[in-house]
Amino acid sequence: MATAKAPLISSSPDVLGGTPVFVGTRVPIQTLIEYLEGGETIDDFLQGFPTVSREQVIAFLEEAKTRMLAKAS
Repeated sequence: MATAKAPLISSSPDVLGGTPVFVGTRVPIQTLIEYLEGGETIDDFLQGFPTVSREQVIAFLEEAKTRMLAKAS
């Protein structure tokens, strides 16, 4: 039986002017990317943004990886 994937990202004009955020939070996806680009760890990010779960971060990174690998094919 197939299960529907819960959305990872939300974008609404009412939340940060439509900036893509982790679902159920006001934390922009871009913030995670900037943390990682700056050499910070996932744990550092989670400490700074406790409303985001580790599962959300991992699911986002897995989805990004899947999409990038699909484009490379």
